[in-house]
Amino acid sequence: MSTSLDPSRLEDAEAAEAADPGGMLRQVASSAAQVREARRAAAEAGIAGLAEDGRPRAIVIAGMGGSGISGDVLAAVCGEGCAVPISTVRGYRLPGWVGAADLVIAVSCSGTTEETLEVAAEAARRGCRLLAVGGAGSPLADLAGRSRGMFVPVRSAGQPRSTLWGLTIPLILAARELRLADVSDAVLESTAALLEDVAHRCRPSSEPFVNPAKRIALDLAGDVPLVWGSSAVASTAAYRLCCQLNENAKYPAVFGEVPEADHNQLMAFDGSFARAASPADPDDFFRDRVDEPEHGLHLVMMRDMEEHPQVRKRCDASADAARDRGVAVSEIRAEGDHPLERIASLIALADYVTVYLAIALGVDPTPVPAIEELKARIA
Repeated sequence: MSTSLDPSRLEDAEAAEAADPGGMLRQVASSAAQVREARRAAAEAGIAGLAEDGRPRAIVIAGMGGSGISGDVLAAVCGEGCAVPISTVRGYRLPGWVGAADLVIAVSCSGTTEETLEVAAEAARRGCRLLAVGGAGSPLADLAGRSRGMFVPVRSAGQPRSTLWGLTIPLILAARELRLADVSDAVLESTAALLEDVAHRCRPSSEPFVNPAKRIALDLAGDVPLVWGSSAVASTAAYRLCCQLNENAKYPAVFGEVPEADHNQLMAFDGSFARAASPADPDDFFRDRVDEPEHGLHLVMMRDMEEHPQVRKRCDASADAARDRGVAVSEIRAEGDHPLERIASLIALADYVTVYLAIALGVDPTPVPAIEELKARIA
């Protein structure tokens, strides 16, 4: 882990922006505009026409990385009561059960992602209904045209991972047309307004003691985050936070969701990464610190407005158990009433946290050289 933590990089806008040469902060701040632009793009592409062939048996989203998580957001917004199953394929192969009765949505910001193109081509060969979302003039756009599929063009905000809402809103609108998601135009606008509000609170000129994203970033620095979600909405946001910590801050993170995490990850609180000398006396000043880890665990709880009663109990009890063992705990709570608003509020704050952590550590948030190197190795 980097030892170059310098909180002064977050003290003012000039210092933060100087440490962000790729402009990731500006990309994250474009989220509200993406919602509005994607809504127009989907309408112009004729998204309403998806309903002409009726409701599909299932929806399968094909996508990788920042594009693939759009499928998770769709499933979380549609909810557990959705009339058809929604699943995301992150790989080269379409499940064997998928056929002509199903809708496959291929999502690639660049339109060149090899895994997504392979799955989309397989979907076309099987006669599936096909919707493609991604870069205009790309191989994905060409494949959709040749397969008589619908294509929604998306303008990249800079990086695929910072174009989440441009990629996701067409999927939400597709589900709305199929009567699988109750997302009105008013909800879309209130979501955009909420994203603007988070951007204002987390703006670079806002000092760490009043900026929630800067404060959480500094709290996380040096620790190993366990990021747990308390619902489908919060768990999707928790997974997003882990991925953004990896790509933006080049930082490790472990994803979990309650109640599953209470059946395995919870035991890490009693392991070598917990800072407490013993569960009974974590604050013993005279304890021997020689064998204590330099980097401890940090539990990040992503909390939703709507949680199963037992999950709510488990989250509270898990946080208490962590604190009793010297494990730091941070909590991020959803805002808004609609699932789209709630997941947007969680993801927006999480995105800012990861960029500010990168800046505080002296890491450029934008480039992903290891990923580019891997692509070159397998080309």
